[in-house]
Amino acid sequence: MIAKLFDTPRRLSAGLAALLVVAAVIMVTAMADSTMQPLPATAPDDQFSAERALVHLKAFATEPRPIGSAASHRARDYLTRHLRAAGLEVETQRSVGARSAAGLATFGQVDNIVGRLRGTHSTGTVLIAAHYDSAAMGPGASDDGASVAAMLETVRALRGSPGPRNDIVLLMSDGEEDGVLGAEAFVREHPLGKAGGVLLNWEARGVSGPSLMFETSANNARLVETLADAVPAPRGHSAMVELYRLLPNNTDFTPLTKAGFTGMNFAYIQRSSLYHTAGDSIANLNRGSLQHHGSNMLALARALGDADLRTLVSDHDVTYFRALGTMITYTGQLVWPLAVLAVVAVAGLALVARVRRLLSLPRLAVATVSVVVPLVASVALAQGLWELLVAWRPAYDLMGGLLHSPRPYQAAIAVLCALAVLGWYVLLRRRVGPAALTVGALAWLAGLGLLCARFAPGASFLFALPALLGALGWLAAVQFRMPAWARTAVAMPGPVTAAMVLPSLAGNVFDGMGLALGGVSALVLALFGLIAVPSVELFLPDLATRPKRATVLAVPLTALFLAAGLVAAGLVVDDFDADQPQRTHLAYVMDAVTRTAHWVSADAEPAQWTRRYVSGHDTSALPPGYARGTLWTGPAPAIAAESPRADVLAHSRDTLKLRVTVGKGTRSVTLRLDQPIIHATASAGRFGSARVPVTGTRAGTWPSEIRFRGIPAQGVQITIRIPDKDRIRLTVIAETDGFAAVPGFVPRPPGLVAATREDGDLTAVTRSYSLTRDS
Repeated sequence: MIAKLFDTPRRLSAGLAALLVVAAVIMVTAMADSTMQPLPATAPDDQFSAERALVHLKAFATEPRPIGSAASHRARDYLTRHLRAAGLEVETQRSVGARSAAGLATFGQVDNIVGRLRGTHSTGTVLIAAHYDSAAMGPGASDDGASVAAMLETVRALRGSPGPRNDIVLLMSDGEEDGVLGAEAFVREHPLGKAGGVLLNWEARGVSGPSLMFETSANNARLVETLADAVPAPRGHSAMVELYRLLPNNTDFTPLTKAGFTGMNFAYIQRSSLYHTAGDSIANLNRGSLQHHGSNMLALARALGDADLRTLVSDHDVTYFRALGTMITYTGQLVWPLAVLAVVAVAGLALVARVRRLLSLPRLAVATVSVVVPLVASVALAQGLWELLVAWRPAYDLMGGLLHSPRPYQAAIAVLCALAVLGWYVLLRRRVGPAALTVGALAWLAGLGLLCARFAPGASFLFALPALLGALGWLAAVQFRMPAWARTAVAMPGPVTAAMVLPSLAGNVFDGMGLALGGVSALVLALFGLIAVPSVELFLPDLATRPKRATVLAVPLTALFLAAGLVAAGLVVDDFDADQPQRTHLAYVMDAVTRTAHWVSADAEPAQWTRRYVSGHDTSALPPGYARGTLWTGPAPAIAAESPRADVLAHSRDTLKLRVTVGKGTRSVTLRLDQPIIHATASAGRFGSARVPVTGTRAGTWPSEIRFRGIPAQGVQITIRIPDKDRIRLTVIAETDGFAAVPGFVPRPPGLVAATREDGDLTAVTRSYSLTRDS
């Protein structure tokens, strides 16, 4: 098609112009999606200042504060004190939170902090939520200390202006890291949790990047309208909502919206290699990310605080995305019409091209079917690269693809995707023609737009808009006589639109999912390549000219050489050191009865430091039900520790009631059973109780597991509904953070941090039981 539209001498300049335009759009989009500049402590009182928020963060987020820890209690007291000083009504909701998963029931004693700023003429509640607990492996400066510090700075700015119309409620939840336990208890027991309202939830999956609005409740039209109008720098798009719904992840947003809140969820996700590690520290926190979080929080608190919340009700979603720094929204009612129009436009282009003899229907069919080749090849190359990287550097596997310096690897994937798409185009252009390949590629985009309109409406724009504008542009280029530069211009809307949305989506997926799922980003990049690749036709010889073999081989060899060079550069810049630490898993396990102890590691290839403690794979001496997956083990000295106890209070045909107590200083307890369970109830005396159903079984260990995080000193009562069994085997595991009690333990050297596996960096003291009905 392109070959017949341009004079040969003008192709090169037109092609260069097209590529420069696309590259410029990608660069401008990337710059427009950057973080904000942090404001100093001298900023006006009515503005959010990252530096002022940092004062609070430094007071409570310098050490790990998992649920039930002393550090968590200190953070709770600090936050409560400052909310009261700001003039809010403050209470601590002490309760038992609960969550279930396959074969697992998790409970925890939570201390939720609930602060309330009453409105002057309230039309409802604006709930600002974040969690103040952290993962046990790090201080959680970003996840989620930065959000909590931003709440304090937001309240300060709000209190300096006339009171809001609506009630502003701050929920600083506990136990989010162990299964959104605090939020679950809030909506189940607290009156404000049951009343509903508008929710703004704040999170982090990294230590840098813009504050993205990545999730909304259903029927979000008025909420997104408020975001676009009120927030100075809105980031995010509706495709992120659809993508997030496919993931197993959840935040406090999940139980809160299930309970009736409508709202938006925000997070920054760059440098995610430090997520849930010791590297999630104040030193590594990007101040611009904190500023972006806080500026958005303050702007929305003011806008929603003064709005009539009753008018925020809507009956539909909107599609929203940013284009060159501007937020674009349109009603969900346009999703289907735009998707259908894209299909019609591509069909019209195919018809016109057929009438003008630029393609034949058989060739179009071959071209369209063949598009699957570059798409599959791109995914396979990306995933194959990851497998090679893990084989070369096994420590990458523990990082789950979230690498410290992944840009060279990501660039290598982009080169491999370009090679797959370009190779497909060049190999078939003489056989089926450029026109058929162009229309076939647009047909795939239009088809994906139609598919998303049915199953993921918020993502349809990614494909329908480029396909629609691309087809219309090529129709104009085919139908009208015009200069070469004009033909280039009218053919560019499709590639330009794709350049505004698809590369940035690939970047978000890289940041959020890592290289272990690099095939997803590769698929997005390949789809972008499909609509951009016709521009390459301007650099290729006439179809009648057979290219030389040397020329044909030069392009793929150059691409492979470039990809190899980028991988080599990645192996150099992403090497492990104190600033880019390697992860390693280690746990201490002692049988309280036999007094035998072992070190345990789940690393595939333990680091040199870890090999001080583990040397083989013999798990036969580990307590019953403890082993999960392939483990390294090694002998360890016994420690002086109290034994956990599980005293049977009742054991009927289908019910087992236990009183579980642990030694002093123990933060959590895990019960593993050799039988599946139907439901579990945990009672912590005056702190309350909770009950959850349990379906399925645990993989790699005994069928069922019950956890209680933040166990009180007096212990807990666990009631389990079980199948009718005469005999049950049970292992109780009392867990204490760290290895301070183990004689001779040598701390990790710089360059090593604890892995994110939940049983890592724990001193586990176990006791096993064989229970019968008459026990």
